[in-house]
Amino acid sequence: MMKNYHINVFYSEEDEGYIADIPALKFCSAWGATAEEAVREVEIAKSAWIEAAKASGKPIPEPKYRPAIYQLS
Repeated sequence: MMKNYHINVFYSEEDEGYIADIPALKFCSAWGATAEEAVREVEIAKSAWIEAAKASGKPIPEPKYRPAIYQLS
């Protein structure tokens, strides 16, 4: 199974749209008029985040498919 980063999606009254963020990648988030658009935009932001981290030699966290709160101990 291919691992990928967990994406949170929620509606923001303040922003009047959906916010998608990737908790594993600090400050990686995006806005969309629909939940689907927000996810598409955060995928673009994820690619840019990873490229910027590679270019500056910063560590890139390993993808974890499920956040810790959902994992069984």
